Amino acid sequence: MIEILSSAFMQKAFFVGIMVSLISGLVSVFVVLRKMSFIGAGISHAAFGGVAIGFFTGINPLITATIYSIAVALGIEVVSRKGKVSEDASIGIFFASSRALGIILVSLSREYNVDLFGYLFGNILAITDREVLITLLTTISVIGVILLFLKEIFLTTYNEEIAQVSGISVRAINILFLLVLSISIVIAMKVVGIILISALLVIPGATAQLFAKSLTSMIAISCGAAVFSTITGLFLSYEFDIAPGGSIVLTATLLFFISLILRRKR
Repeated sequence: MIEILSSAFMQKAFFVGIMVSLISGLVSVFVVLRKMSFIGAGISHAAFGGVAIGFFTGINPLITATIYSIAVALGIEVVSRKGKVSEDASIGIFFASSRALGIILVSLSREYNVDLFGYLFGNILAITDREVLITLLTTISVIGVILLFLKEIFLTTYNEEIAQVSGISVRAINILFLLVLSISIVIAMKVVGIILISALLVIPGATAQLFAKSLTSMIAISCGAAVFSTITGLFLSYEFDIAPGGSIVLTATLLFFISLILRRKR
């Protein structure tokens, strides 16, 4: 353990991993309760288009991915609410078109870019000091926003009609949550990658749902499961020289099935 933490890059990896785990664990609770796992997967994969725009234009991919992911999230909300298209169909449309856009822009660049694969599959061991600061500020902001509107988010999750009668702007809260979800997805890209990030937004919340008896306990268990999976995954990655992102997600998956078995025995 001392040997692992003696390396500066591993210290950054653990710090960023824990920060991202807290975000994903918190957001995962509402993704699971709102049954939004598909939209989370859609936005996360659509972020590839935003990353590709960044590489094609020379702008920081985190910036373009954030803007693009938010645009996609809002687009899904508008199309599914105002159009005669179901939400899953609109997600599929934005998902496919974003991936196609990303593929076209990557092919036009005509250069092999290692950083692009870092966004696709995660590259937490190559986190820069700037990305550490961005992750910290984002973590504080996302957690602060969710805690500030926790009552409103939970009530709209539980029953939109009751929330509406209580004077809550349901659409505004739903849009706010989509913004938070999009930002969380982008900030977690360098940890587990675009391909695996949807798992980190679903598995901790699903694990917590097996045991939680209240919203507070579900949030605590979800964040704890996410942090445990990240720390354990990083240790396993270092020990066996395997991909950190895959190791983290598989650890979270194993933790879920162990929890499921224990829950059934109880």
